[in-house]
This record gives sequence, structure tokens and C-alpha cells, in this order.
Amino acid sequence: MSSLSAPFLSPPAASTRRGWRRVAAAPITTAPAEVAVEEARLEARVEEREGYWVVKEKFREGINPQEKVKIEKEPMKLFMENGIEELSKLSMEEIDASKLTKDDVDVRLKWLGLFHRRKHQYGRFMMRLKLPNGVTTSEQTRYLASVIRKYGKDGCADVTTRQNWQIRGVVLGDVPEILKGLAGVGLTSLQSGMDNVRNPVGNPLAGIDPEEIVDTRPYNNLLSQFITGNSLGNPAFTNLPRKWNVCVIGSHDLYEHPHINDLAYMPATKNGRMGFNVLVGGFFSAKRCAEAVPLDAWVPEEDVVPLCGAVLEAYRDLGTRGNRQKCRMMWLIDELGLEGFRAEVVKRMPRQELERASPEDLVKKEWERRDYYGVHPQKQEGLSFVGVHIPVGRVQADEMDELARLADEYGTGELRLTVEQNIIIPNIQNSRLEALVKEPLFDKFSLEPPILMKGLVACTGNQFCGQAIIETKARALKVTEEVQQRVTVSRPVRMHWTGCPNTCGQVQVADIGFMGCMARDENKKPVEGVDVFLGGRIGSDSHLGDVYKKAVPCKDLVPLVVDILVQHFGAVPREREEEEED
Repeated sequence: MSSLSAPFLSPPAASTRRGWRRVAAAPITTAPAEVAVEEARLEARVEEREGYWVVKEKFREGINPQEKVKIEKEPMKLFMENGIEELSKLSMEEIDASKLTKDDVDVRLKWLGLFHRRKHQYGRFMMRLKLPNGVTTSEQTRYLASVIRKYGKDGCADVTTRQNWQIRGVVLGDVPEILKGLAGVGLTSLQSGMDNVRNPVGNPLAGIDPEEIVDTRPYNNLLSQFITGNSLGNPAFTNLPRKWNVCVIGSHDLYEHPHINDLAYMPATKNGRMGFNVLVGGFFSAKRCAEAVPLDAWVPEEDVVPLCGAVLEAYRDLGTRGNRQKCRMMWLIDELGLEGFRAEVVKRMPRQELERASPEDLVKKEWERRDYYGVHPQKQEGLSFVGVHIPVGRVQADEMDELARLADEYGTGELRLTVEQNIIIPNIQNSRLEALVKEPLFDKFSLEPPILMKGLVACTGNQFCGQAIIETKARALKVTEEVQQRVTVSRPVRMHWTGCPNTCGQVQVADIGFMGCMARDENKKPVEGVDVFLGGRIGSDSHLGDVYKKAVPCKDLVPLVVDILVQHFGAVPREREEEEED
């Protein structure tokens, strides 16, 4: 893997030919079987000016408000030209007095990973890190703990559904110093929000899994370095039409959820060479959810980064910038047709070449997804990893320090985050396992959580997020605890909660999903409620769930969930169990 490199790609000049080109579309997208694409449509809608990419004057009619904010002032200047220093010296009153600085705080700072919680925590920010493959160190964890500790009750951290860290309670005046502190421990928050590439996701067991296909860490490290310009900023990919997700698959378990990513690398060999087949276009949004589709492309491992760059350039150049609900990459694929989109990617490859997909897929289709909780042997003799359950991903400063201590004392100072919002401690000598499992922290963060807690995921909810309609984390735990008292379940059931239709909690891939909404109680009064989803699947037979019941008041959820578990997942009511025992 040391031979892998991350070259920066330059797009070819836009074609000036006129006319029509007919291309076949993928029948599994919403595009018709054949798409007629006017050649003028293939002109890039952006151009480079003074080192940054901006929408051309001729394409600015009908663009959305966020695009106008980007045109008014380049967001990356807050980092690359140190605009954050001056902004951080202003009071919130001074900031709100000017539209320019108000937009800095509410929109442009997201390019630095900072999200102002204007509605619920005015003057405070959530800060999202960029943690490729979910690998973090004890030193990094301690630093993040030191940041949130100073904010008291307003400070906490979350493990996200993209195996990433988010810290809360940050105040603007501290940001320049925090950015320096992050760099000092090898972290960055750069380009982790808004119209940027999100955290590259990989196998949380990369390099230690006896069953792994390929170690995903080197690829994701290179992707992250490429996208962020080695954490110095890469404006080539900071003005996308919308957010964009990428993952590299390393195991048969598909822990990375490839089918909900804009770009997913599926391990496959071809003529004796290691490489990846490519999926494109998966996404969730309030108006539409779509599974990724095969691009009919294979790349050798050395072309992982160039292919990513080519796909991003095609999306950056040609993606629409009007209705934000129709700006994700799958909408462009629909418009051009799958072959048309592929042709645009080929144009942007270094040699304008892209091989067709390989039939030598290395992911086993018949594979039961493994549980990583508790103690498991690694591929390295004499070593094990321990999977730790973090209830709905929420941790406090002292708990982060304790996790860091355990990683140092029993392992090699490393922690792995998972997309289920949990943590893995790797590289533990087997002779130390007995002492480790007795540590007091595991009284709260269990190594063997109850079966319904194992697959429980929840987004931030309205405790902090202004988009969320309902509270999620505490409610998810409470509902699950009450349901566990009523039924016995013999197999894991993945239950996901999300506070709004933006579905950060990914309810469509859950066995049972709960999406926040307003409902009416028995007296017709408005109350917090959920739309209930059922039937989402992950793995090689992935399938997005469907709405099972709409607008259920949250107070009525426990009996409904009990009924769903009995009817669809083989659960047994505890009363019946007790009767049978009698």
C-alpha cells in the first residue's frame, strides 16, 4: 500500500462542440431508458477564479440561496486566508448586525466543520471532525475531551453514523485556538459540512479482522488527504452542488453501508489485479432516497483517488444548483443517464480511460453480518479487540478520557468508531483481557448490551439541532428500555431514530425506523410523533424500508413497537413466557 499516492487532478477543458448526444440510462434510476442530452448541457457550470471555483455568470439564474451565499463570499477564505481570526473577535450582536457576517456564522463556517446552533444554543457551535475510517488515537480523544470540558453542561461529544466525532458547546472566540489544537494532534474539521465531501467511511475492523478482504485505512487516508489538500484546504472540491459521501468496503459484512453513499468502492479483482468495482448515487434526503447503482466500472487500487477526483469533478462541473432537494449526485445521473454520466467521468480520468466492471467481486453475497460487541480474536496472534456499546453515541469529557486511558493501558492507544455510533478498542494482549473487562467504565458502556440496544441508533434530535422536530436520543433509550420489559427478542433488530426528514439517523436502512414529525393525540392536540418505517436491510441484499405507519404520537410508540416485534421479528411477549414457565 505504500505505493499508493494521491495526485491532484485537473479537469479537461470544456467541450465547445454543439449538437446532441444520445446515451443509455440505467433502468434502475428514474431516468428514461434512453436520454437525449444536448451538448450544451455538458458545458461546465463553474470556473476557476483566483484559486477558487465559482458558478459562471451565465448559469446563475435560478440558483438557490446557499449558492448565492457562496458567490457573495468564498467560504474557504475563512480558513485558507485566515478570515476566522477576525470573525472570532466579533460579538454575536456585531455578527448579526451584518448579513455578510451573519451568513459567515450560519453558513460559511460549515466549510470549517462548525455548525451554529442558533435555535437551541445561540452563540454555540457543533464542530464536526474529519476522521477517515473512524480511526482515532488516545491523544486525539483526550484533546477533544479537554475542549468540551471547559463548556460544562453545554459540552459533550457524539459518535456519528459516519464513524466520526462531533463535539458540542464550542464558542466562536475559541475556534482559532481549537483549530491549532486539532492540527497539533493530527486532526482537522476542514470541509466536513455543507457542499463538501463527508468523512470517508471504511471497515472499523480494518487491519485486524481475520475475515477482512482488504485493509480500507490506506485508501481512506489518501482520499481524505486528497479532498482536504492534506488538511490545508482543497478548493477544487469545496464548491459542490450539495454534500457528497464516499466509502471503501473492506469486509463481507458491509459495515460501511455502501448503498447509501454517492461513491462506494466494492473490492474486486480483475486479471489477477486487486481493485474495486464502483457504485454511485446513493443518498437520503427529505424528498427522495435512492440506493447506489453500479457504474459498470472497475479501477485498480492505484486509481482509487483519481477515480474519486473524476467523479467529483463531473458532479462539481455539471450538477444542478437550483432546488436543493434536487441537487444530490443521483439527480445528475438521472438527467445524463448512467452511461452519459460514466462518459463524463471518463473524460476527467487522467488518461481518459475507465475499465468496465469486473465479474470477480470479492464480497460474499451469502454472509451473516457479524456482531463486534465484546471480545473477539484479531488476525494477529495473541491479540483481541473489544467492542464497546455507547448508548446512542453520546459521551462526556470524563468518559472520553477514560476510553483514552483504556486504549493506552490495554491496547496501543487507538480507538475505532463505527457507523452504529459505537467504539472498538483494538490490539489488546489476550493476557490483559480479564482485567480489561472488569473496568468500571463498562458498567455504563456495556460489552454485551441487551439485544435491542445493540442496533439502536439516534441522531442529535432537537436537544441541539434546529432542524429536528422531536427529541431523539433520550427517547430512543427510554422506548427501547420499555419495549425490552415487554418482549423477548431472539435476534438483533436494528432500530434507528431521526429527528426530521433529513434522516441523519438513516431510518430507511433500519429494520424499524422512526422519523420525527408532528402528530395529534387522542384529543387532536399537536404532539411530538414519528413516521414509522419498516423493512430496511443492509448487506448484499440491501433494501430501503417503507413507511409502515404515519404520525404516531411518541407516547403511543411502545405498544406499537411491541406489536411490530411480535408480528415481524418473532418476539415473544414476556407475559406469555411467564405463563409457559408456570
